Amino acid sequence: MNLMKIFASLLVSLPVLITLSLVLRGDPPADRIKGFADARVLETPSSLVTTSSNIEVFLRPAAPVSNITSSNSAENVLPEIELPTQMPKEDKLYGGLLAPGFDEGACFSRYQSSFYRKISTHKPSSYLLSRLRSYEQLHKRCGPNTKPYSASLKQLKKKSNGQSTSASHECKYVVWIANSGLGNRILSITAAFVYALLTNRVLLLDPGKDLPDLFCEPFPDTSWLLSSHFPIKSHFDKFDQTSPRCYGNMLKKTSNSSELSLPSSYVYLHLGHDYDDQDKLFFCDEEQSHLGKVDWLVMKTDNYFVPSLFLMPSFEQELNKLFPERETVFHHLGRYLFHPSNHVWGLITRYYHAYLAKADERVGIQVRTFEPAGPGPFKHVMDQILACVFTEKLLPRVDEQNEPIVDILSSGTPKMKSVLITSLKPDYSENLRTMYWEHPAVTGDLIGVFQPSHEGEQRTDNKLHDRKALAEMFLLSFSDVLVTSAWSTFGYVAQGLGGLKPWILFKPENQTVPNPPCRRLQSMEPCFHAPPLWDCKEKRGTDTGAILPHVRHCEDISWGLQLIDIHES
Repeated sequence: MNLMKIFASLLVSLPVLITLSLVLRGDPPADRIKGFADARVLETPSSLVTTSSNIEVFLRPAAPVSNITSSNSAENVLPEIELPTQMPKEDKLYGGLLAPGFDEGACFSRYQSSFYRKISTHKPSSYLLSRLRSYEQLHKRCGPNTKPYSASLKQLKKKSNGQSTSASHECKYVVWIANSGLGNRILSITAAFVYALLTNRVLLLDPGKDLPDLFCEPFPDTSWLLSSHFPIKSHFDKFDQTSPRCYGNMLKKTSNSSELSLPSSYVYLHLGHDYDDQDKLFFCDEEQSHLGKVDWLVMKTDNYFVPSLFLMPSFEQELNKLFPERETVFHHLGRYLFHPSNHVWGLITRYYHAYLAKADERVGIQVRTFEPAGPGPFKHVMDQILACVFTEKLLPRVDEQNEPIVDILSSGTPKMKSVLITSLKPDYSENLRTMYWEHPAVTGDLIGVFQPSHEGEQRTDNKLHDRKALAEMFLLSFSDVLVTSAWSTFGYVAQGLGGLKPWILFKPENQTVPNPPCRRLQSMEPCFHAPPLWDCKEKRGTDTGAILPHVRHCEDISWGLQLIDIHES
C-alpha cells in the first residue's frame, strides 16, 4: 500500500519537476557547428529606435509569430532579422542614395538590405544625390494621376499626327516595355532610367505580368507603373522594327534625317538585341535632337546600353559628373531602384538566416550554361567550377587519400564557409556537397553547400519562378566572394548590387574546360551585349571599344562594351 502511495505521489509531482527544469534551464549555449544550417523561427520585424548620436538600434520583439500564414498575411510575415545592434543612419540609406520617409512596413527591403551587405567603398557623388532628389520631384509633379500627365495623355488618345517643332508640354516621358528575362529587365530598366535622367524625362514602366509583385515603388508619393488603361498599351506587343512609328523604320524612308518629320505624340524606339543599323542611330547626338521634340518615347529593349551613352558628346560631361567612378553606374542605381517586395524579401531573409548567416565567409557561385546540347548538366562545367575555385583558392581542396579522424570540438573552432549555388540544375551543388561530406577539406574548414531552387528551365513571366530568381540574385549579392558565368545577366545583377568584382567562368568551347577556367573581372559593371559599331560624326564603322579609356570591350563577350575605371599610377 505504501508503495502505491509513493508511486502516486511521483506521478503527481512529475509534471511540476519537468516545468521547473524548463524554466530554470535558461537559454541553451550557443553552438555554431550545430546551428550551421539551422532554420530560424520567424518573428515580427524588429522595432527601430534612433539615438541622439544618429545611431539606429534594433530592438527584437519578444513574441514569435507562426511560420504558417494565409496568403493574405504572407506579405507581412518576415523572418527573424539578426541585424547589427548599431548602424549609422547614412548606411541604411546607402550613403544618401535612398530618400528617407517611406513607410517601412510597406517595403521592408528598402531600409534593411544594407544590413546584409558590407558597407560599400564606392560612395555616390553629391551631384548624383542632388539629381536623384530633383528627379523624384519631377516624377511626383509629372507622374501618373497629375494634371500634366492627364494633359499629355489626351494627345495620345487623339493619336495626333501633327508636327512639333518645340516642346508641346511641360513634361515628357520615356516608356519602357517589358521584354526578355528578369536579369535583362532589371538591367534595361536601369539603362532607361539613366536616359531619363539625361533627357529630363519621366520613366514609366509597362508592368508586364509580375513587375508589381516583385518590386516596391522606388520614388516617394508616386508610381512608375503604367495603368492597364494607358492609351497605346494594346500596341505594345505589336511594336517591332516594321512599325510605322518605329524611329529606325522612319529613318529608312529618308536620305537626310534632318528632313524627317516626327509625330509630336509618340515614337517607338526598337533597342533590342536584334535592332538594325537605323535603330542604332539612337546613339547619335543628331538623332537625339530630333527625339527631344517628341512627348512620349516608347522603348522596347533587353540591353544595358549605358556604355554607349558615355560615347555621346551631348551626354558625356553630365555622365562624368553623375558617375566619376564609371564602374558604379549599376551599383548605385540598382540599389536605388530595385527593392524586393515583402513577399520576395521574406524568401531572401528566411533563406539567409537559415543557411548563410552563421558562416565566417559566404561564397556565391552562379552557374548558367549556353551549350548547344541543352541546359545540362555537363561534366566539363563541373570540372571548370572546381578548377576555378581551387586554382583561385576560393574554396579548399579535399584530402581524398588520407582521411584522418578530426576531433572538431577539441581542435578549436574551425572556419565555416557557406557556398550558395544558383543553377537551373541541382547536379552541380549536389556534387560539391557530396565531395565535402565524403572528404575533409585540407584546411580543416567546414564547407556547407546550399542551393535554394533548381527550376530545370527558365520560365520568364512565371510569378513564382521570377520571385525565386530575384531572391537568388539578392542572396548572391550578399556574398563575400562571387563566381559568375559568362554572358549571364543574372550574374551581372548580383555582382552590381553587391559591389563585387567576380571571378567569371569563361564560356566553354567544344565541351572542354577553358584555360584558364576563370578570371577576376576588372569591373563590376554589366556588359552591353549588342553595342553599335558606328562613328556618328564620321558616319562610318568603328571600334567603339577603343574610343574612350573607360569604355572597353567586355572580358566575357569580346564584342560587348563595359564601363571600367582606369586608375593612373
